[in-house]
Amino acid sequence: MDDLEQFRETARAVCKPFPGSYWRELDQTGAFPAEFLKAFTEAGFVSTLVPEKYGGSGLGTRAGAAILEEIHATGADGAIAHAAMNAMTAFVRHGSPALAKKWMPRILAGEKRFISFGVTEAAAGTDTVRIATRAVRDGDCYRISGRKTWISHADHTDLMLLLARTAPQTDRRTDGFSIFLIDVNDALKRGMSVSPIKTMVNHHSTECLFEDLEVSAECLIGEAGSGFRYILDGMNAERILIGAECIGDARWFIEQASGYAGTREVFGRPIGQNQGVQFPIAEAYAETFAARLVVERAAALFDAGDDCGEEANLAKFLASRASYRAGDVCLQTFGGLGFAVEADIERKFRESRLYTVAPVSNNLVLSYLATKVLGMPRSY
Repeated sequence: MDDLEQFRETARAVCKPFPGSYWRELDQTGAFPAEFLKAFTEAGFVSTLVPEKYGGSGLGTRAGAAILEEIHATGADGAIAHAAMNAMTAFVRHGSPALAKKWMPRILAGEKRFISFGVTEAAAGTDTVRIATRAVRDGDCYRISGRKTWISHADHTDLMLLLARTAPQTDRRTDGFSIFLIDVNDALKRGMSVSPIKTMVNHHSTECLFEDLEVSAECLIGEAGSGFRYILDGMNAERILIGAECIGDARWFIEQASGYAGTREVFGRPIGQNQGVQFPIAEAYAETFAARLVVERAAALFDAGDDCGEEANLAKFLASRASYRAGDVCLQTFGGLGFAVEADIERKFRESRLYTVAPVSNNLVLSYLATKVLGMPRSY
């Protein structure tokens, strides 16, 4: 038996009160899944990646991946679960004990909502070293000015990890960046504003503006100038978790498609009896099976403290592609019925498309593999 099956069972139980109709309504109204986040938190899942010394369970990325995979396999949208679980990686790995003591008990108890990431900027995109947000030291505080975009859930969070430049650029392009833990509720009163961005999925994307926002120097995560390294440190975990979510989506698509193909009759026979229908579903299953092995290997390496850059990137790339292709097969299998909102397939299909683009574009993953793994010259 899978040694993580107990977590999978708990995840399925958490999702049971939240059927497709719940997610469908949120998607149509643009509402925030507050009830689901509450249930997720009460199940103790927010603490999965938090070390025991900070009050977490310290179960690691393998457990986190299993939980998120199972959530998505039920047809839920676990983006908020992923954010709640993973966003604290840089905080707990590099933040000061004083910051952890101040915030972690309230986060794990659900008194403070998860942490959002304030990294991306419109002009920089995936070229993160070009971000223009600045944090200038002023005595015992920093003054932050800049604009962030595509920041997930910033309109529903209490805390944010904000990446800003604190020193001029040198020959090492990744030097001079720092991360700050921002109390969003306080910042909204003193120089921060948040505006929603409407998108094709109910992901609560936002744009955040910072105008001479004053924050205490105690909010600095780790060492000044090392923020970019801290962000990279958390990216491998994020890509593994995203990969697990994609595997869950792919499993859901395949289950829906194979079930429908076995019962839907046209011209006096089940459509799944036709190889033109069954072969694409079987191929989607094969791709998902292989991608899942890579996700599991990447998670095991990360938890062991081993280098897993290649595996984490492969996991995200292969799983997101398998998910999207499984969604396409599912939609094709259902035909016109798949476009009906009540079937939930079109919703899940739109959600699966996101992960081929974010949180890192698959093109950038291919570039990483080409240059870092295969040794070819950089194209940028």
